[in-house]
Amino acid sequence: MTDAPRAWLRSAFECAVAAAQPAQAIAQLSFEPPRGRTVVVGAGKAAAGMAAALEARLIALGWPASALPAPSSRVVTRYGHGLSHRGRIAVLEASHPLPDEAGASAGIAMLHAVSELGADDLVIALISGGGSALLCAPYGVTLAQKIALTSELLRCGAEIAEINTVRKHLSLIKGGRLAAATRARVLSLIVSDVVGDDPSSIASGPTAPDATSYAEALAILERYDIRADEARAHLQCGARGELAETPKPGDSLFDRVENRLIVTNMCALEAARSSLERSSFHARTLSDAVTGEARLAAIEHATHARRLPPGHAFVSGGETTVTVRGQGRGGRNLEFLLALAIELGNEAGIYALAADSDGVDGTEHAAGALIAPDTLPRAAKLGLDPQAMLADNDAYTFFAALGDLVVTGPTGTNVNDVRCVLRV
Repeated sequence: MTDAPRAWLRSAFECAVAAAQPAQAIAQLSFEPPRGRTVVVGAGKAAAGMAAALEARLIALGWPASALPAPSSRVVTRYGHGLSHRGRIAVLEASHPLPDEAGASAGIAMLHAVSELGADDLVIALISGGGSALLCAPYGVTLAQKIALTSELLRCGAEIAEINTVRKHLSLIKGGRLAAATRARVLSLIVSDVVGDDPSSIASGPTAPDATSYAEALAILERYDIRADEARAHLQCGARGELAETPKPGDSLFDRVENRLIVTNMCALEAARSSLERSSFHARTLSDAVTGEARLAAIEHATHARRLPPGHAFVSGGETTVTVRGQGRGGRNLEFLLALAIELGNEAGIYALAADSDGVDGTEHAAGALIAPDTLPRAAKLGLDPQAMLADNDAYTFFAALGDLVVTGPTGTNVNDVRCVLRV
């Protein structure tokens, strides 16, 4: 792969990540201190950076010491994403995409902390993508059962909204239940990683009203033929009205809750598009709402790519899914790119990058990868079979062998995927 297109694509992605940093948005916010205490809670891959930026902002606004984050304040982020924050807000680490005991303990501790607050107090919730796995407080199932169910949901190709519907009804903290657990005023600062930027979907909406139901969650398990007997029994009880539903839109408890979006996928896409414009490309934003199977999204993107004149480019965002049938290693961006390379064949002049803004595509250490007109010829020289590796969901091995992975490490944000396609 020649150096110039690689540099243009990497620069566009780096600009996208920089524009999606929550610290920039938090530094512009203003809010009044409460009469009582402030407890900060939260979860997500951007939680550590958000916590540090919030503390700095509250001090800069001149909040009195009595209103600064209380000792019970804590947020939880993915292992390795805790950065070096050592402030008033404790930063814990837990497992993602599958929950673990550390995340469950953090969730229960947050519920306990907010439940002790009164009407004069304030809860500031720092919410970002990844929070659904990290903020885990199992309800109706054991932690082990929830881990097994989450694994099945992630592998079956279910949309993220479907997965979150199930999660909300097996949790004490998701689906608005964190807000319901306190009498304090709640301010949520939200970094969106979901298509449509719906607060009820981001981290499974711990402070947002939930329009889904136990019956819908049960139907999702049916749709994907997931047994999970214990979870089904719990959801069936809820569907029969034997368990309290998640708080719904219109519930008066949300009169004291503000859910404020501060960063979205579109922020990142516009920065990537502007970067490509600075590299002398005529660039446009295709969509920030790409969903569905990664392989099908690749076919659609290949159609748009073939129509690009030289010197033109486009960017897209959203979140695809992968139905795992093979035994290989990969993530949705890597699978997308391998399918795109196959679909394009040796189409002249087209280069592409796809990467997750948090720096981790699936469970691998790479954010994503790049492809070029010579991707398939170089693979052939190495004896790689792209079709067979795609069938085995082994895109990581494919791009690692070519040396075309994009590795950034934790980025401090999470606004979903960024894809950039250009023709030279």
